[in-house]
Amino acid sequence: MQKRKVYIETYGCQMNVADSEVVAGIMDNNNYAMANDAAEADVIFVNTCSVRDNAEHRVHQRLQTLKKYKSNSPGVVIGVLGCMAERLRAELIEKGNIVDLVVGPDEYRKLPELVENAFSGEKGIAVRLSRVENYDDIVPLRTEGVSAWISVMRGCDKFCTFCVVPFTRGRERSRSVKSVLEEVRRLSDAGFREITLLGQNVNSYRDGDSDFADLMEAVSSVDRSIRIRFTTSHPQDMSEKLIRTIAENENICKYIHLPVQSGSDRILKLMNRTYTSAQYLQLVEKIESIIPAVSLSTDIIAGFPTETEADYKQTLEVMKQVRYDGAFMFKYSPRENTKAWEMGDDVSDEIKVQRLNEIIELQQKISLEQNQPLVGKTVEVLVERESAKSSDEWMGRTDANKVTVFPKGNAKIGDLIKVKVHKVNSATLFGMIEQAKKEIPEYRVAVNL
Repeated sequence: MQKRKVYIETYGCQMNVADSEVVAGIMDNNNYAMANDAAEADVIFVNTCSVRDNAEHRVHQRLQTLKKYKSNSPGVVIGVLGCMAERLRAELIEKGNIVDLVVGPDEYRKLPELVENAFSGEKGIAVRLSRVENYDDIVPLRTEGVSAWISVMRGCDKFCTFCVVPFTRGRERSRSVKSVLEEVRRLSDAGFREITLLGQNVNSYRDGDSDFADLMEAVSSVDRSIRIRFTTSHPQDMSEKLIRTIAENENICKYIHLPVQSGSDRILKLMNRTYTSAQYLQLVEKIESIIPAVSLSTDIIAGFPTETEADYKQTLEVMKQVRYDGAFMFKYSPRENTKAWEMGDDVSDEIKVQRLNEIIELQQKISLEQNQPLVGKTVEVLVERESAKSSDEWMGRTDANKVTVFPKGNAKIGDLIKVKVHKVNSATLFGMIEQAKKEIPEYRVAVNL
């Protein structure tokens, strides 16, 4: 009997990418095959994000285009998964028309049963949040063999007033160190060259006496040829122990994403960010003193409720002091159920856009200035894929997470190669391969915790 096929579209953050791989693993274990195109699928899953309004609009638009698959084949099952599913469950089923399933991020184990019921015409909703579910016994199904994302914890306890994550993904719970290390070993055996540990607030990870620094140490020791990254950090939980662990392990990338959100103490308090701008800057100073070559990136929100011109200018000042290598910059997007929703949305869209554009312009200027000293230098790059602009070039990233583009030469995807930089812009390094790929000794260290 031919297997039914599942197609998964993923929107939002790396956490959603990792969740889609968990879903694929669950469906694979239940005798479903993966489809490369929605047109050939019996089941179409749209894995969604609710962090910003724009992401939800994109999903609504995509659901409209998926109507053609229902028209061509009424038996196709369409499911909405993830954060948006939890937040808008009733609306998606009642108004979506084509949507058969709405399944939240803690209910993916139920998907095979819900899909089978949907083939019989039964619509399904499963969105209950869990205090224990972390899918640590599920082997994610991955098809790409260079970079992998491992979800080491789920949920968040911080309750930043602008964020829906505690309401759509629940409270914090961590996987065991043992299960994470087993997954890392599988990835090493499969030839993956880079691993990113994921969590909404990854450095609050805890398994018994083991904290996130202990986990990072253990993971980095499994296979020293694999690069290790992590995201996302909350400044409150960035410990000196973790900073030193990053500094002391060569294969842990010297790159930290450290969201600041605003440079105004008044706005930070309204956001419930639990630090002041001075404390944030002190943390940056400590990081840079322990890891001198560190690359920093951040998140910034423009136009949070009641943000004044003075508040906004303080954000610009923090950007100028820290000099981030990169940033994710957004205008404030009100989300229902959050505390910020109750504050109203009193900053006009015109002012939000103006401030956001100025933030972007400043960051591009800083990023360019940060990249310019690399001209003439040699950087080590992990080859990830073909360049979007030319089939004759590869794209990869440095340890510091800088995108690098260069002629293919003899390099292959997955190679660690030396590239001499000859040109930069604010987002990309451009160069030429300096030498053959780096030969890495084949050794591993057994880790038992």
